[in-house]
Amino acid sequence: MTLAAPKTLSARTSRHNALVLAAAQATVGSAAPAAFAVAALAGSWLLSEDKSLATLPVTGFNVGVALAALPAAALMRAIGRRAGFMGGALITAVGGFVSAMALFTHNFWLLALGMVIIGAGGAFVQQYRFAAIDGASPSFRPKAISWVLAGGVFAAVIGPQVVRLTADRFLPTQFVGAFLGTAVLGLLGVLVLALLRPPEAERQAHRVDELPARPLLQVMRQPRFVAALICGVGSYSMMSFVMTGAPLAIVGCGYSTDISTLGIQWHVMAMFAPSFFTGDLIARYGKERMVATGLGLIAASAVVALSGLEIWNFWLSLILLGMGWNFAFIGSTAMVTDCYRPAEKNKAQGAHDLILFAVVAFSSFMSGRILAASGWEAMNYVVFPVVGIGLLALVGLSRTKGRGLLRG
Repeated sequence: MTLAAPKTLSARTSRHNALVLAAAQATVGSAAPAAFAVAALAGSWLLSEDKSLATLPVTGFNVGVALAALPAAALMRAIGRRAGFMGGALITAVGGFVSAMALFTHNFWLLALGMVIIGAGGAFVQQYRFAAIDGASPSFRPKAISWVLAGGVFAAVIGPQVVRLTADRFLPTQFVGAFLGTAVLGLLGVLVLALLRPPEAERQAHRVDELPARPLLQVMRQPRFVAALICGVGSYSMMSFVMTGAPLAIVGCGYSTDISTLGIQWHVMAMFAPSFFTGDLIARYGKERMVATGLGLIAASAVVALSGLEIWNFWLSLILLGMGWNFAFIGSTAMVTDCYRPAEKNKAQGAHDLILFAVVAFSSFMSGRILAASGWEAMNYVVFPVVGIGLLALVGLSRTKGRGLLRG
């Protein structure tokens, strides 16, 4: 018998937290699209020879997320969600300043380090979706995840617009404004996250029975966790893989940097806009069906990309890629939350994101190399086997006793 937080928060507090985290997603979360929009281009600008390394700063971001996933979870377990998230927003701000300094000093490797730091701050942003369900009722959890990711709609506008509005502010040094804007967004996020009311703030001094935490490997060996991880990793890695190379491919086809930035804006908008109704769709059709639909949309994005090099091919492909990521990632995240007990949440969430972003980091690194070596078409052909593996994982789960595609 131990002291523990109430099993559920009030509905009002759960909604309040989801809205605060959505606002934080809109501010701190804007750092990622702002940085992604220019990181590869900035890397290419800094490199005089081997342009295949141009996407390495984007890889640095994903490495930062992966490396910080478990420490971020451990820190929040020690000091609470609110203080931890505020610290994460400060880390994002520091990364923005370091990246801007890298451009001023024309230092490619310092840019990569700055993106690693921004990524470390991003590890805390990735925990927003899990924090939204802390203490929430089971019926509200898919909606809470959707509400938080819906904040990304504003991030889709804010991030790229920061790039466009600051593009010429520091010439002849390019792209500095985007990273200084990233730092400002991180600082604003600290103020937003101070409004969070995490479950520890409503802790009650009464004794409750709580199931003990199982070993991490026992949690992760569950068929549902494995299938969710495969689908989450597959959808996120392919989104990052294609999105990372897209700006270079668009500019390489003779289009302007402005056109490339708008393409990323439409892509990020498509990643988060469906979140306003994804939770309702999951409640109606089930998590696994929504994941399968998302994987199908990712495959469709590759088909569109392979059908031509007109600007509409790039933009429509990026839009479908974003929508597919939304359905597959929210659905797989909701599946993961079915697999652990309250006492296991921090280590299960941290381990999930460590694996997820380690693979995403590798995919973003390979994006530049495959684009340089084999071209845009080869990148899109990679999508099909990865999507196929995810669909096979769902089929395997449907054959597991007591679970199926008709269950949410």
